[in-house]
Amino acid sequence: MNTKSDSSQGDLAQKVEMLARELGEKDMALQEARQELERMRQHLLHVEKMSMLGEMVSGIAHEINNPINFIYGNLPYVEEHVEDLFSVLEAYDATYPDKKGEVEEVLEDVDLDYIQEDLPRVVNSIKVGAERIRDLVISLRNFYRRDEKDMKPADLLAGIDSTLVLLNNRYKQNIEVVKQVEKIPQVECHINQINQVFMNVIGNAIDALLDKHWSEQDGETEEVQQAPRRKRRIEIAVKPSGKHGVLISVADNGPGMPPEIKERVFEPFFTTKPIGVGTGLGLSISRQIVVETHGGRMECQSQPGDGTTFTVELPVSQEVKGEFTAER
Repeated sequence: MNTKSDSSQGDLAQKVEMLARELGEKDMALQEARQELERMRQHLLHVEKMSMLGEMVSGIAHEINNPINFIYGNLPYVEEHVEDLFSVLEAYDATYPDKKGEVEEVLEDVDLDYIQEDLPRVVNSIKVGAERIRDLVISLRNFYRRDEKDMKPADLLAGIDSTLVLLNNRYKQNIEVVKQVEKIPQVECHINQINQVFMNVIGNAIDALLDKHWSEQDGETEEVQQAPRRKRRIEIAVKPSGKHGVLISVADNGPGMPPEIKERVFEPFFTTKPIGVGTGLGLSISRQIVVETHGGRMECQSQPGDGTTFTVELPVSQEVKGEFTAER
């Protein structure tokens, strides 16, 4: 009897242990589901905000374009008029070296020599500022384009340049961006979607290099101070790929990724960022745009401590998609 009782108690203990383990697994699955739901909620909010932002930016860029073109277009005439006025002043000074009382009083109040030296600098500063605003407006208009039903030939290099202009404030102080560009044809695509891919990939490279746990600046953790110092760098390469494609790669010299993270970077909702900071959908959507919408290829190569490279390969047109696939 004791043997049977012990056996029953052992079976019961095993069942209890099994049920506890199953409950624990279900609890973990429930927590993961909650996290995914929260990320989805954040993503939907982000999509709505980006949609509204895109419409707003597109409208603002259109409204700013005319006045900035007016300013920029008139600056050459301002420069010419300033030079002409200085020439007239020099001619008067040479012709009438003896100044009358009223003229002398004005010259005492106004430092004419300083004005002649400083005014061209002021005009040049205005010109530089107008050029910067014009470049930003052009970049905004190129990046935030309205969706079109059909794919059209587009300049991918202009899309990359527009992306870099819009991200300039994030990387200009701390990261060196190097472009290695070969001549490529225009690519038949939805350029607004491809620009979104560029924004996600380059933005992720910037995030990796500016990660607070991986920095080369002095005064941080011992682990960082003991690590080899190197200039933070992003290399963007663009070149033809065979006869029917183009290849774009974005490589950073950041911390890289361990295999278990690298294998999941394209999974929907997967992110190493805190909830509310990253949705985990940027790279997943990017790969969908490249592979499913455009018939291209998108890959990630990374090693811990050896940086990360994202590669995007696209057919130059949808008509040659079959030949493009065969080349690969």
